[in-house]
This record gives sequence, C-alpha cells and structure tokens, in this order.
Amino acid sequence: FKFKKNHGFKLSIKIIISMIPSVLIALFYEKEISKLFNQNIILVGVMLIITSILLFLGDRNNKNKSDISYKNSILIGIIQAIAILPGISRSGSTISYAVLIGTKRIKAAEFSFLMVLPLIFGSMIKSLFEIESYTSNIEILPLMTGFISALITGVFACKWMIILVKKSKLKYFGYYCFLLGFFSISYGL
Repeated sequence: FKFKKNHGFKLSIKIIISMIPSVLIALFYEKEISKLFNQNIILVGVMLIITSILLFLGDRNNKNKSDISYKNSILIGIIQAIAILPGISRSGSTISYAVLIGTKRIKAAEFSFLMVLPLIFGSMIKSLFEIESYTSNIEILPLMTGFISALITGVFACKWMIILVKKSKLKYFGYYCFLLGFFSISYGL
C-alpha cells in the first residue's frame, strides 16, 4: 500500500475487489448461512462433488496465459462468496475457476491464498469482539494453541496446493472431494 502504480498496488486493489462479494454475503446473510452448517451432510456431499467437478475441469485447462484482471478479480470473488456454502472448497474452487478463465496456474494459486487473508483477519477481529461479549474468562493457552496449529497446518496446506497447481495435479484433490462427497451423501441418506 505505497500508493504507487506498481504490481503490488494493483494486486492489493484486486484483492480488495475480490473481497466485496464475500463481505456482502457475510454481512447480510450470516444467520441464513450459519443454519446451513447444522447437520446438512447431504448438502456438504453435493457441494464436495461440485468442487471435484471444478477441480477436474481446471486441471484439464492448459490455456492459461494471462494474469488476473480487475474484472476477473470480482468474478473470482463471487466464487469465493459461493464457497461460503458448506462443502465447497474455497481454495479449490477459486483456483479452478481462475484457471478456467485463462489465468496462469501459479498466479491463480497465489491470488486465491492472498485474497482470503483479509477475510480471515476480519473474521478473527469480529470473533474476538463477540467472545468478549460472551465471557470474561477466556483461557489464552487453548486459544493460542489452536491459532498456532491452524497457522502451521494452513501454511503446509497452501504449499501443498501450490505444488499441485504447478504440476497440473488438481485432479488428485478432485478425487478426494468426489469420494468424500459420495460417502457423505451415502451416509446422509
């Protein structure tokens, strides 16, 4: 945010643009979305299968030549907002969609992981204010342990996903999502 028209500044603007759909959905439909997470295993299974289809399609596309445009950043942001639904992989769907619209694979993965950071930090800040209103006896050690565990596993997951994207191996994550979706639907029925 040096306000110079360089690559970093343009990327920051694109990330802000990509956040708009998710922020709007979270602000206006938070209660409705939270209801979807209550024992909806069939919905989760269907969404996992949709994720797997996106991953298979993204893996097959080899026409990725461009960087992310301002227009594409809002489209990828819409996919991220849809991924609020339980069972849709946020990173898998945003990377796959970006690749499908012609974005270079590595740029798609980097953008996907960068675009979620402001949302995560915003959600953390909101949660901290909500926790304070519920209780004053917050134990810091379990909270910090959970945060550090999530950070470490998140970094490894991001690195693994970038390796898969570079090698055009999204289909392996697609197989995983499809099988998990199939078993979720079977169990839910």
